Amino acid sequence: MMQSLSDMLFTQGFGTRRVCAGLVQQGLVQLEGETVTDALHEVEVREGLPFTVQGQAWEYHAPAYVMLHKPAGTECSQKPSAWPSIYTLLPAPLRQRPQKGAVQGVQAIGRLDQDTTGLLILTDDGKLIHRMASPRHHVPKVYQVRCKHPVGVRQVQRLLDGVVLDDDPKPVKAAACVQTGEHTLDLTLTEGKYHQVKRMLAAVGNRVEGLHRSRIGALELPADLAAGQWRWLSEAQLVALTTK
Repeated sequence: MMQSLSDMLFTQGFGTRRVCAGLVQQGLVQLEGETVTDALHEVEVREGLPFTVQGQAWEYHAPAYVMLHKPAGTECSQKPSAWPSIYTLLPAPLRQRPQKGAVQGVQAIGRLDQDTTGLLILTDDGKLIHRMASPRHHVPKVYQVRCKHPVGVRQVQRLLDGVVLDDDPKPVKAAACVQTGEHTLDLTLTEGKYHQVKRMLAAVGNRVEGLHRSRIGALELPADLAAGQWRWLSEAQLVALTTK
């Protein structure tokens, strides 16, 4: 697909069309290592096309799919109430990508509490957001749980059999539950109820002291992605994300 260089920058979140044209005309944009000053310069856009804006290396992606290692003490909200927003951890172009709706930029698929850490996926692909958020698809999510009290075999079995939460008479079951230590377990859920892990552990007589999401679908949080860091999803990772 052919686009003018300024239009390409606009789709990638580098500002209004006028701002993007100005960046090019001021010689602040390099395309595959070459400085281009013609805003109408035709570009054959492709996934992963490298370019640089004001010294910042970037890649063309349409749509954008990124993973973020959410640190503790952050909120998954555009308008946080008490803690910094996870969106402040992302570069401006990801936050400014144009959307048809009122909210610009990539959006988190689901939320994690402010004290929960781990894997978050953000995208501007509305179809993927809907698919991953829909309870019909039962996308498994693995949480590493640190409990206040020792974890017993009976607690694990109750989580597998199902517990009743205060807002729904229908029992909620863990898809899998594996004890990993005296006070720790890996809990797999396919639903996304409010404070679900904490409420399930409370229902079996324990208390969550630490919570970390390590996997969504078949996509694992990379060991080398530090808390607060983000990166593009590869094609293979995108496939893993949508594979149960």
